[in-house]
Amino acid sequence: MTLPEIRLTNPQALRGFAHPLRLALLGLLRREGPMTATTAAERLGESVPGCSYHLRQLARYGLAERAEGADARERPWRATAKVTSWDDTSDDPAMRVAATELHAVLLDHYLARARRHLDQRATEPARWRAVTGFGDSMVYVTADELAELNRGFEALLAAYDGRNTDPSTRPAGARGIGIIQLIVPAEPPRPTDGSGGAPDSADQPDGAAR
Repeated sequence: MTLPEIRLTNPQALRGFAHPLRLALLGLLRREGPMTATTAAERLGESVPGCSYHLRQLARYGLAERAEGADARERPWRATAKVTSWDDTSDDPAMRVAATELHAVLLDHYLARARRHLDQRATEPARWRAVTGFGDSMVYVTADELAELNRGFEALLAAYDGRNTDPSTRPAGARGIGIIQLIVPAEPPRPTDGSGGAPDSADQPDGAAR
């Protein structure tokens, strides 16, 4: 079964999602499938009451729901969608503030994942060290061109979507890999020269290191 996308449409839902443990719980459900709060707590090193509370909050915003258990005593949770999205172009000031708060929590979440990798990177086999890690590139594009780049990248990743929900399609040696996108301008917007052109090339930043 392919899980749908869920879209958060109000500031309350964005703020409800913006919590480190809720992000971790939702990621765990999406990666490993339905599980109880007890199992989730063991996986994440958190308390069972804490995980139970935050799973209920995820359910409140439509991000998680109860799944069928093996018996009447088992009450697992499952994710309702593979992807969570929200409107980042809204003119509503409350939505913009809530989106900024969510982005800040997400950035901290991504950095924590990167640091965990760095802490154990030396123990990784050489073949995995060669294809994981950090880097950056500089490109000069219009907003429309950047949108096209995003669509192309999403199309590349879509080829592997089936492996997220059907473990039988994963080849031997496959591992879950987090691909974190940080698409950010190298500098704030600058005034043009009056004709719509860019500033002089002498004012342009150097290319980013790889």
